[in-house]
Amino acid sequence: MKRITVLGSTGSIGRQTLHIVRSFPEEFNVVGLAGWSNVELLREQVQEFRPKYVWCQGSGAKDVASELPGCSVATMEEMACHQDVDLVMVATTGKAGLTPIIAALRASKTVALANKEAVVMAGELITQEASPGQLLPVDSEPSAIWQCLRGEENDVANLIITASGGPFRTRPLSEMASVTPEEALRHPTWQMGKKITIDSSTLMNKAFEVIESHWLFNVAWDKINVVVHPQSIVHSLVEFQDGSVKAQLSPPDMGLPIQYALFHPRRVPNNFRATLNLVEIAALTFESLEIQRYPCFNIALDVAHAGGTYPAALSAADEVAVNMFLQGRLGFLDIPYLVEDVVSQHSPGSAHSLEEILNADTWARRRAVELAGN
Repeated sequence: MKRITVLGSTGSIGRQTLHIVRSFPEEFNVVGLAGWSNVELLREQVQEFRPKYVWCQGSGAKDVASELPGCSVATMEEMACHQDVDLVMVATTGKAGLTPIIAALRASKTVALANKEAVVMAGELITQEASPGQLLPVDSEPSAIWQCLRGEENDVANLIITASGGPFRTRPLSEMASVTPEEALRHPTWQMGKKITIDSSTLMNKAFEVIESHWLFNVAWDKINVVVHPQSIVHSLVEFQDGSVKAQLSPPDMGLPIQYALFHPRRVPNNFRATLNLVEIAALTFESLEIQRYPCFNIALDVAHAGGTYPAALSAADEVAVNMFLQGRLGFLDIPYLVEDVVSQHSPGSAHSLEEILNADTWARRRAVELAGN
């Protein structure tokens, strides 16, 4: 049995991970579960999967652990590098996953990576710590690229990442200032957590996937392109030097890339997931990215090219801005302005150490709150 720890078990990716574990009980043993603030759901998960270790924000973890004989509290970093763990599913968002990822890599654990913000913050550091095959992408687009590259030895000519365009792909630009959190959370094709859903509406998420793909696959910035694909069936494509193009297609369901990472290098059948029916879909369409509609996209890529600790400041500022928008304290069109203001005031470090990266994150969060006047 593969022994796993799930960090972010109460979030969208974490819950879907445990659904797959539940569906294949003979394949996995859950060693550790780390949630965040949803203590009641974490308690239910602990009672079902009976891990040795548990963690959540605040004091709730001790109470949850006390209800299961043999269960104790451990930090995410301790769980990630524990000797009884084979694979760590990092399903957290933001900086929460960064130090556990580094700990797991240094302990030679396999890391199933669903936390793109950590790679945005510290892509160079993470990839330097990782051995070949140690990082398994879980985000649908990087997972698609990874699947297309398996078995290939030729150099990549281009990576083509698809974007649905989010809920406002056709909304008049004159109406964007009035966008509400409820509207932004109604994604047309994907069911995701709140943070990533808002990032998908601004296309910050797509820029993060470009950054993630740059680091995970060692592909130059100018060889990574984004096209809008409203159906969200083609998740990414890889063009090779001879002109051949491979694409990975599937219904918009995160369960498949999660399962692919959990079972790697095997593919296993399942009977609980929809299969692709091209006749029913009938048409797959592609469009150029309308840059003026998504200012966050260019801001993020400019920051990524600048390097250093700029991306760490970018990720932190975006997280603060999105949270403020969801709370009704910031307008939708104010998100890119706040992020850009924070990054423009950042004095970058070299990003060669975890301390420098975390210091940039802390500074950017504080500065974002100050600039927003909240």
